[in-house]
Amino acid sequence: MAWRNSIAFLIALFCFAPLDASAGNSTGPAALALAALAAESSPLVNVQDKRLLAAYLNGAANAPYAKSKRIEVKADAVDCRASNVDIAMHACTLSFGARKIELQGRRAHELYATLIENGVPADGAAGSIHEAVTELACEVDAAEVAQKAGGGARCAFKP
Repeated sequence: MAWRNSIAFLIALFCFAPLDASAGNSTGPAALALAALAAESSPLVNVQDKRLLAAYLNGAANAPYAKSKRIEVKADAVDCRASNVDIAMHACTLSFGARKIELQGRRAHELYATLIENGVPADGAAGSIHEAVTELACEVDAAEVAQKAGGGARCAFKP
């Protein structure tokens, strides 16, 4: 009889356990764009790495880089919103530890659209649409980007 209770418990555990399907991943051009745009506002990414990512985003895959160069871009949270009432409103908040960076207008819209491109699901509320992630972690491998073979950028996040 005890084994029946164990089986019932295991079935319930698997049926009601949260799945890790909420985690998101992206690669290629969408991940590169997300990494570059998040890095632009990040106090954790140095100026040389920001310049290299900006060059990549502007189409310069052959930009000079240090041998074995890998750039990590992390943010605790990225929360972007657009209004479906005030259609000119676009805003994003990027969190890097205790530091918060606010974006407005075109820069916010660019990041908002890039989150959509990376497969982040929308969440709406009265008059606004949110695209938000937490635990953003991107890595860009400069040598792989320079190969122009479709690889070199990866991002992971929680929607």
